[in-house]
Amino acid sequence: MFDILMYLFETYIQSEADTMVDHELLTDELTRAGFHQDEIYKALNWLEKLSALQDTDAYPYLTRVASKSVRIYTDEEMQLLDTASRGFLLFLEQVNVLDFTTREMVIDRVMELDTQYFSMDDLKWVILMVLFNVPGQETAYSQMEDLIFEEPEGPLH
Repeated sequence: MFDILMYLFETYIQSEADTMVDHELLTDELTRAGFHQDEIYKALNWLEKLSALQDTDAYPYLTRVASKSVRIYTDEEMQLLDTASRGFLLFLEQVNVLDFTTREMVIDRVMELDTQYFSMDDLKWVILMVLFNVPGQETAYSQMEDLIFEEPEGPLH
């Protein structure tokens, strides 16, 4: 499923193509690209739920202002998000790339992925997908892109 999300993000979002694509046409295209039908439906459902997270009536916990809060992860979250991933999320909050709401959206979307293994690179892509889909997060999205794609210049010591 994550491969499909990456394909969609790179093909439609990164290329700034029209993102309002007919589900049937998109399903046909993904099937021709070699993806399985059930995985396609899971990925499309994942994206729909990402959009739905912006509905504050359905997800009121995302509207609380929690500027000084500390996130306590559940056992299930800690199984998927290792120490480095949780530290990276905290770092992104500290540098104002993520806020309380976007952090929770990222964690929600990570937990909905159908995977046993989740890497730091996967987390970075989920963060990009979330930031891209949240209005008003253009600067944070740009900062996240810079963190991912900028290669450090000169010696690292």
